[in-house]
Amino acid sequence: MAEVEIKNENLVYAKPKLITDNVMHYCPGCSHGTVHKLIAEVIEEMGFAEKTVGVSPVGCSVFAYNYIDIDWIEAAHGRALAVATAVKRLYPGNLVFTYQGDGDLASIGTAEIVHAAHRGEHICTIFVNNAIYGMTGGQYSPMTPIHSKATTAPYYTVEPSFNLLDLAKAAGATYVARATTYHVPVLVDVIAKGIAHKGFSIIEAVSACPISFGRQNKMGGPAQMMAWQRDHGVMKAIWDRMDEEKKAEAIAAGKFPIGVLYENNDVMEYTKAYDQIIQRAQEGK
Repeated sequence: MAEVEIKNENLVYAKPKLITDNVMHYCPGCSHGTVHKLIAEVIEEMGFAEKTVGVSPVGCSVFAYNYIDIDWIEAAHGRALAVATAVKRLYPGNLVFTYQGDGDLASIGTAEIVHAAHRGEHICTIFVNNAIYGMTGGQYSPMTPIHSKATTAPYYTVEPSFNLLDLAKAAGATYVARATTYHVPVLVDVIAKGIAHKGFSIIEAVSACPISFGRQNKMGGPAQMMAWQRDHGVMKAIWDRMDEEKKAEAIAAGKFPIGVLYENNDVMEYTKAYDQIIQRAQEGK
């Protein structure tokens, strides 16, 4: 009997083909699975599946290659952008992105992001910020909010959280965006725009770590942590209409803008500029 292909004209959701059937190792309620799904969806829809290289360093996402069916390279802790730079030199026509957590990127890898942004590398960095070192035991990271608890701060932290996006922009990033894993339509949109951007792009995905961060700070379960994202992420259009006093009040309450925070399309990305040098050398100029 011939097989009959069933088509659902009203299909509104399907698992991206690039997501494998492997059972994810992440803790219950972890947001990494959400971000994985959105990245796979964007790569698939943009037609980059066969021309993408992801770089994931040591951290919770170290096994990302098990879940998104593209080419991957493992990197040492914090060194993903150094490895991605080498990949971009070898395969300038490929989409190259890094997938990094806050302990990795905002602490161990700050030198790498500063110089990759400064050069204007045509690389997209997906920055998963769950405000804690999740894999290594729940130590506080530069992104842990002040007065939060961690295994290395059993009473609370006294350091203010670090604004990595401001650092990246100051260093030379030409696309800077943020969204939460609650605001999925915003997050998938900024990821797609960041991947399409010709230059160094960074997207912060504010995410939940119910086990290492949530438990220590009595934030409730995954649903409560998602509700926190809902209540603290403010669309940039609304944020921009606030006066300075209102913004200060919002920041004091832990709120933050989401969406495309900065974009500059008038800067030549590094690979193209480097090709011009090669051409000049070959022409004897």
